[in-house]
Amino acid sequence: MYDSILVATDGSDGAADATDHAVELAGRFDVPLYGVAVLETRTEYDNAIVDPEEVERRQRERAEDALSSLEAAATDANLSVETVIRSGVPHEQILAVAADHDVGVIVVGARGRSSLKRVLLGSTVDGVVRLADRPVLVVSDESSQSATEDKSFR
Repeated sequence: MYDSILVATDGSDGAADATDHAVELAGRFDVPLYGVAVLETRTEYDNAIVDPEEVERRQRERAEDALSSLEAAATDANLSVETVIRSGVPHEQILAVAADHDVGVIVVGARGRSSLKRVLLGSTVDGVVRLADRPVLVVSDESSQSATEDKSFR
């Protein structure tokens, strides 16, 4: 079904669910797994830190932690994974990495770190879904799923 998988992570709970799902899929289909974390270059209105260098340091630290978690999950599943940290507009960078590796599917969490996450699906997810030229799998976090939904990849 899929010949390779890219998972985008920002370290949020939704991204962790997407990571788990992507690792399960890669193992099930025995395909290459890629991971990307993007350092947001646009202003973060929900961030109280004003020093741009401190913002970037914290973003990089979160990105490295998120990708380390992905690498650990892949190792536990006996999978190899190639990860990258990019800087820029998240949905643009996710789509660029997908194109660079010609992945079969992009896996993203339904919600990320944005303070508007309760109002919108998420601007990053929205941009990926609207602009992708390949399938996008949006993984809802477990806390928002009903008990009757299929959780076979959880």
